[in-house]
Amino acid sequence: MATQLKRTELIFKEYMDCNALMKNVMKMGRDAFIQELLDSGLKGRGGAGFPTGLKWKIVKETNSDVKYVVCNADEGEPGTFKDREILTKASDKVVWGMALAAYIVGAKEGFIYLRGEYKFLGTKLRIAIDRMENSIRALGINFKLELVFGAGAYICGEETSLLQSMAGHRGEPTNKPPFPVNWGYLGKPTVVNNVETFVNTMIIAEIGSAEYKKLGTKASQGSKLFSVSGDCCKEGVFELEMGMTVQEFVEEFGDGDTKAVQVGGASGFCVPRKEFANTIIGYEGIPTGGSMKVFNSSRSMYNILENYLVFFEEESCGQCTPCRVGTQQLLRGVRAVKRKEKPKSYLDELLKLANTMKYASKCGLGRSVGNAFKSIIENFREEIVY
Repeated sequence: MATQLKRTELIFKEYMDCNALMKNVMKMGRDAFIQELLDSGLKGRGGAGFPTGLKWKIVKETNSDVKYVVCNADEGEPGTFKDREILTKASDKVVWGMALAAYIVGAKEGFIYLRGEYKFLGTKLRIAIDRMENSIRALGINFKLELVFGAGAYICGEETSLLQSMAGHRGEPTNKPPFPVNWGYLGKPTVVNNVETFVNTMIIAEIGSAEYKKLGTKASQGSKLFSVSGDCCKEGVFELEMGMTVQEFVEEFGDGDTKAVQVGGASGFCVPRKEFANTIIGYEGIPTGGSMKVFNSSRSMYNILENYLVFFEEESCGQCTPCRVGTQQLLRGVRAVKRKEKPKSYLDELLKLANTMKYASKCGLGRSVGNAFKSIIENFREEIVY
């Protein structure tokens, strides 16, 4: 019998009085609301998991006449489509969450960096932006929000690459430090948060940190949107509490023959059947930006791995050698083993390369290639070598 997962309905809740919530936050005070965010345990919903309250606090306390708020809506991770759903069904909460951030940190200008394939959402978002700007003007808040469209580069989902793209440069990651909270868009302190994160800040403004912490686990507070696809009995976007096991997820969404679940998209981890019960989906286990791809016994894990490597080779910006060359060599290597041009033991050399990429690559793309590579090689080696 399938386990009943803990579903929530906060993000797509039909009505939220955003204007009244903003007034409440203004009465509460900036520092008090930042403390609410910190107490809530909210972490970035894009996958990196940096505490949202701490990010806002740093930008607020950074001395600068100009600050920015940026929404990362460049949803490029394979298997992830939950931000599109939010922008379609809860656009007002997104733009009000950005206005809330602007008020807290002292920013007067913001941008939604929208994935190029989501241009069809432009008109809807502009209507939501106009409504928000008219409302906050009456509250004495001066904040302008604009749309910026990406051009299809996966690397621009990484925040410094996104900021470079916004500034008119090639989308490439920059060295950290400095971090965007201190030196972001055009060299100014910048809040960069994911679409879902901004909505969660509005939820916390509505229900408070104490109520929010009742959801999820001690290490993974709140609810999360999951994009479910693949060999599943039901697919789509589902809002669930954090902290479930992969086994509980499979009992709810699998097709009865699930052999692996890719948690976190191509840059995430492939969890085999033997690890379902012991793997938690959350910050105490495997965190995810939202992608949950389900594979049954009919799927070739070699084909899946090759597909991921082709994707990473194509999407590497080429700036640093570990990622540029490493993605090429991993792909050539697994193909050579599959064709028996290299011995089975060569996979161990490739694992060493993937580990080197994790520590030597400049940004998250190169560092995360080894996640799927290692988990598939270690758990499905027989499908690679035969």
